[in-house]
Amino acid sequence: MNYERILDKKNRYEAGKNKIDEVTLTSYDKDFELTFTHNSTAIEGNTLTLMETKVLLEDGISIGGKELREIYEVVNHKKAYGYVKKCIEEIKLLDETIVKDIHEILTAGIIQGGIYRNQEVRISGAGHVPPAGNDMYFQIKNFFTDLQYKQDMNPIELAAWTHAEFVRIHPFIDGNGRTSRLIMNYQLMIHGFLPISIAKEDRLNYYNALEEYAVNGNLDLFVDLIADLEENQLDTYIKLIRE
Repeated sequence: MNYERILDKKNRYEAGKNKIDEVTLTSYDKDFELTFTHNSTAIEGNTLTLMETKVLLEDGISIGGKELREIYEVVNHKKAYGYVKKCIEEIKLLDETIVKDIHEILTAGIIQGGIYRNQEVRISGAGHVPPAGNDMYFQIKNFFTDLQYKQDMNPIELAAWTHAEFVRIHPFIDGNGRTSRLIMNYQLMIHGFLPISIAKEDRLNYYNALEEYAVNGNLDLFVDLIADLEENQLDTYIKLIRE
């Protein structure tokens, strides 16, 4: 990862953001929100297409033939992302209360959210087994403590670590992936970077990078993945700046 290059692009975007047509910027932000919601839920197995997600979220039209759970997942994700943006506007640093709130919004109507699991869980196809019992509780508490002391990490690394470590611990019975992608973007946005969306088509590389961290403690693959997505986002928005 070339952090200095990404930081330079971030600064160029921030300096020229007010030169982007407001209608254009709003349309790009709206498109990102739709794509992010679709990708993040689809990675977890939600079967709504991008167009079905658009019709549901923008037109309020229910999709026939889909499980109610899938409808809730999409609608809740949009609400949770809205909550994230609200917290960012209020310049709130990520903490345990915010993460539990995000999870509760994500799982409304599906399960009782915001409550840590007391069951052992396995992640399908993964070599890593999430901690259980007191060990899990101890690790999630350490996670929130460590969030305050990652001063050696730049914001890209911090976002990657926040996602990878949270999903490694897997503190909730369900919804850990969607929560982790939202708190990853929380860390990017609170530091002035653009939110990113991991495409469902890239889930294999995504899972491999997370597995590399969970099993071997190596965050590099995931940092590089996040950095590439962030740089691409910045390039897209920089092109909108009117000279």
